[in-house]
Amino acid sequence: MKIIKSIVTGGAGFIGSNLVDRLVKEGHKVIVLDNFVSGKKKNLSHHSKDNIKIIRLDISNNQKIDKYFKGVKYVFHLAGLAEIVPSIKNPKKYFINNVLGTLNVLEAAKKMRVKKFIYAASSSCYGSPKKIPTSETERIDTKHPYAFTKFLGEEAVINYAKFFKMPNISCRFFNVYGPRLNTTGQYGAVFSNFLTQKKKKRSLTIVGNGKQTRDFIHVEDLTSAFIKLARSNLKNKIYNLGSGKETSINKIADIIGGKKIFIPKRPGDPNRSCANISKIKKDIKWKPKISIIEGIERLFQS
Repeated sequence: MKIIKSIVTGGAGFIGSNLVDRLVKEGHKVIVLDNFVSGKKKNLSHHSKDNIKIIRLDISNNQKIDKYFKGVKYVFHLAGLAEIVPSIKNPKKYFINNVLGTLNVLEAAKKMRVKKFIYAASSSCYGSPKKIPTSETERIDTKHPYAFTKFLGEEAVINYAKFFKMPNISCRFFNVYGPRLNTTGQYGAVFSNFLTQKKKKRSLTIVGNGKQTRDFIHVEDLTSAFIKLARSNLKNKIYNLGSGKETSINKIADIIGGKKIFIPKRPGDPNRSCANISKIKKDIKWKPKISIIEGIERLFQS
């Protein structure tokens, strides 16, 4: 049986390490490229050296990465900076990491003719969309450098697919949560804050009135979609990756339980967020399986 080699950039992070788990389970040999700025070694410590190879490098200032892509079938590009406030303070840093870094990975993948390149984009590109649920055709309205640089990365991925006939796909993540969730950062910040507060027996801090909604997708459902997309014949496509359901912040707090404290809303935060996932459901016969209640129960067990 031929061994399938895959690369996961940012593979030591929250989503990346969960994807590595899934790939290893399915028999892949995985090369992890990570600079360990936000990724953690302990996220991968349960894997043997037979299954994964960890390379510490920064894709944004290391253009000689071609050698790691030799013989690789799938590339999952998840590396990048993912916090909003720091992106406003230092936009150049985000441009270098999220745009230049993506170009470097694209060039290596193009040179080595990988079979599928999948990019982790962000639903933040929609800003505060008028249509809920939001489809992939909604107007782009980036509100901060993080959203802008992730969208520029996506533009590079899709245009490389057109220019060079690369088998590229971009997935716009909504709010991802699950095991190994970062305690800081864009992904699932609501959950990480609430879980920390619950464990310390503190009141749950809710931004605004808590009626604002988000689309929360469990990382297991997300990695399942990634695998199906990698194996498909699809290319030059953009997909929303969410649960397709709106959940209020108050509901999350109610499920977790405990006292609540309300603090002022941050400027630029959308009131509602929900993915229209009909396109990906139709194209790869995928749908999320883990409900928000089950997902939260799993968080407390992990």
